Amino acid sequence: MALQRFSLSRRALLRGLGLFSAGVAVNPLLSSNVFADEKSLKTIKLAWGQTAVCQSPISVALKQGFFKKYGLNVEPVNFSGPTDALLQAIATGQADGGIGMALRWLKPLEQGFDVDLTVGTHGGCMRLLAPQNSGIRDVKDLVGKSVAVSDQASPIRNFFAIQLAKQGIDPDKQVNWLQYPPDLFGEALRKGEVQALATDDPQGWLLKKQHNLVEVDNNLKGEYANLTCCVLGLRGSLVRDDPATARAITQAIVDAQQWTAEHPDETAKIFQPFVPGSVAVEDIAAMLKEHTHSHHSTGTQLRKEVAVYIDELKKINVIRPDTDAQRFAEHYVPELLPAESAHQHASNMAHMSNMSS
Repeated sequence: MALQRFSLSRRALLRGLGLFSAGVAVNPLLSSNVFADEKSLKTIKLAWGQTAVCQSPISVALKQGFFKKYGLNVEPVNFSGPTDALLQAIATGQADGGIGMALRWLKPLEQGFDVDLTVGTHGGCMRLLAPQNSGIRDVKDLVGKSVAVSDQASPIRNFFAIQLAKQGIDPDKQVNWLQYPPDLFGEALRKGEVQALATDDPQGWLLKKQHNLVEVDNNLKGEYANLTCCVLGLRGSLVRDDPATARAITQAIVDAQQWTAEHPDETAKIFQPFVPGSVAVEDIAAMLKEHTHSHHSTGTQLRKEVAVYIDELKKINVIRPDTDAQRFAEHYVPELLPAESAHQHASNMAHMSNMSS
C-alpha cells in the first residue's frame, strides 16, 4: 500500500474547500434556535455532515441548548465535501471545529495539520456486510473476494484491513477493494461485482436491513468495544489562544453525546429531518442504540485510544513506522476537561432530561 494514497492532493483539497465554502450557510431550521441573548455569546462555526447519523448529537446540542449553556452561539455549517478536506478547513480557520473519523484524520495530522482532537464522540458505526449465502462469516473469509468501499483511503477500509493484517493476511494483495459511490453498494452486491460491503451508518445499517445481510464484523467487538471511532477536531490556534472556548465546545459535545445515549428516541426525532430518503425515526433510533454515544473520551483516555489507532495504522503502512504513538497522541490531544467531566456527569444532566425538543 503506497503512502501516497493517503496524502491529500492540492486539487482534492481545493475541491473539498470549494464545497465547504459553498456550504457555509447557517441551516435555517437550526438557526431558528439561536437565543435572544445572542450578543453575549461567543460565535463559532462548527462543520458537520448532517446526513451522518453518528453526528446527530450536534443537532441535539443545537436544539436542546447545550451550546448556549456554555456561552456559545454555534453556526452549524453543513459540510458536503470529503472529511479530509473538512480537516483542512478546520486547520485553515474556515471552521472552528468538526467531527470526523479518527482513522481518516490521523494520517493528515501526521503530515502536520494544525488540528487538535478534544473528545472521542462514540464508537460503533462501521460494518462489514455480506449476503446470507456468501459463506463469509469472518474477516479472514475475505481472502480472494471483492469488497465495495467508498474510496481507497476510507477509514472503514482501513479498519477492516487492520483486522486482516492481525490475522497475517495482506489486505492489499489478498483482498480486492473496489471503489463505488455509496448509493451503488447494494447494486454492486446484487450484480455479483462484489461479495461484501465495508460501510458505515446510516447506509450500513439500512443496507443490512433492506437486503437481509450478515454483519460479519464491526468496530464494537472485543478490544474495540471501548474505543472511539469518531472525534471532535478543533482548530489548533483556537485551542492554544482561546482554551476557554475550546473547553466550552468540547463540554457541550460531551453533554450532547450523553443526552443522545440516554434519549435515543428523542434524538432520532430531532435528527430525522436531516436524513435523506425519508428514513423512519424508528430506524434512526435503532442505529443510535447500537452506537456507544455514552463513550466520550477526553484527555488521558483519548490519548490512549489515539495511540492504539496510530500503532494499528502502522500495520497497514498508513502511518510511518518511526512515528511514536504516545508522543503523537500527547501532541494532538490536549487536556481540556477534568476526567470526571467526560465520564461522570449524569447528575449534572438530570435537570435537562425533561427539556422538550
